[in-house]
Amino acid sequence: MSTEVERPEVAGEESTELKRAIGPKLLLLFIVGDILGTGVYALTGQVAGEVGGAAWAPFLVAFAIAMVTAFSYLELVTKYPRAAGAALYTHKAFGIHFVTFLVAFTVMSSGITSASTASKAFAANLVDGFGLDSESTGLVLGIAVAFMLLVAAVNVRGVGESVRANVVLTCVELSGLLLVILVGVYAATGGKADFSRVVVFDTSRERNVFLAVTAATALAFFAMVGFEDAVNMAEETHDPVRTFPRMMITGIGITGVIYALVAVFAVALVPVGELGEGDTPLTKVVSVGAPGLPIDSVMPFIAMFAVANSALINMLMASRLIYGMARQEVLPPVLGRVHSGRRTPWVAIVFTTVIALGLITLVTTNDGSAVAALGGTTALLLLGVFTVVNVAVLVLRRDPIDRDHFVTPTALPVVGALVCFFFTLPVTGRDVVQYEIAGWLLALGVVLWALTWSANRALRGKRTYLRDPDELSGDETVN
Repeated sequence: MSTEVERPEVAGEESTELKRAIGPKLLLLFIVGDILGTGVYALTGQVAGEVGGAAWAPFLVAFAIAMVTAFSYLELVTKYPRAAGAALYTHKAFGIHFVTFLVAFTVMSSGITSASTASKAFAANLVDGFGLDSESTGLVLGIAVAFMLLVAAVNVRGVGESVRANVVLTCVELSGLLLVILVGVYAATGGKADFSRVVVFDTSRERNVFLAVTAATALAFFAMVGFEDAVNMAEETHDPVRTFPRMMITGIGITGVIYALVAVFAVALVPVGELGEGDTPLTKVVSVGAPGLPIDSVMPFIAMFAVANSALINMLMASRLIYGMARQEVLPPVLGRVHSGRRTPWVAIVFTTVIALGLITLVTTNDGSAVAALGGTTALLLLGVFTVVNVAVLVLRRDPIDRDHFVTPTALPVVGALVCFFFTLPVTGRDVVQYEIAGWLLALGVVLWALTWSANRALRGKRTYLRDPDELSGDETVN
């Protein structure tokens, strides 16, 4: 008999068919790797453009929002350790199938917009790294499209390849941010940093400081998302009641410190106006901070690998959610088809890739920053989901369970719900294009639901509802 079977049950562990192979260190690495990525690599300059030198302030506000919401996730994940995340919590709290579907589709949409953001940032860094014409819209668009097709090919090949690539890319993206911090320290000791700029609030529009910070936070929050994906690991984590709170809080804390340091050194080394130009701000930072070293020629390629990680993770998640909803017959069944050889949901992968290609083409060929538009839309969608999750915590207090689980102070989900909802509102200065993109994506989901409802009722005499909300990820069938 194996030691895994002999090991006694600990408080908070439910029996599961999955092997509990994830310990504290591995979970911490997963959480940190999932948060780090496109946001800080591509949007630091955009955030600085909103508030001036105090670019660290929006990142700290976003960190606080993420931390408060993380406490709600901790209560729910230790109470209901299943892989469906927000959709499952919504269903248990409200029991309305269509609302559960909307939450699941919103999460899926955020994955596509996040991956599209990463694709555009990948193209910008590749152009910068090879010294190509960054003003050529066609060139940047072609590279972004080619990269997204490559991500789709990796996902079609299999989740095993995707996960192995994720481990490598996580290490690369972390090394890139640590490199920026080390270059900042090196430059500061050499007297090249101007820290007086770091405390200057300077807005380019007719806004007071409060509105400038809220507008920048609405964008910076994109850099803090990802921690919620860790709930999918609950069934495979040792002693989740103790492990999850410690590691999630530590992980978010680590990323918050890294982001604040990166923002401080970025503004101290590069003037805000120059930092906000283009989609490769951190390359400018290392170029100014260490001009005698060839670091600036390497940084674009590090950033490429970092944002590639975000695209890979999010497109993997989006396609599996579409597959899971199709298998439960709330989306057209064709989206649930599996490749006979690779055993991957190839139709769902094609579907999500087509949407991503459309978004990339739309925002790249129009005026304005594609990275800011797509990253802001991702934050908008997830802030809506986090609002629902924070409310669900309070509602589910009426559903006690007979085992230990983490309990967050009641004030935190209340504050979290109010703050997350506030940051979805136009009063924050959020660009209207983000509402347009989010609206069209959710409208697509509603149309697909309606078509499936009509087909189920007319052709099969079936009701349309989520039969197993705790299995929406689809991971139980596809490998």
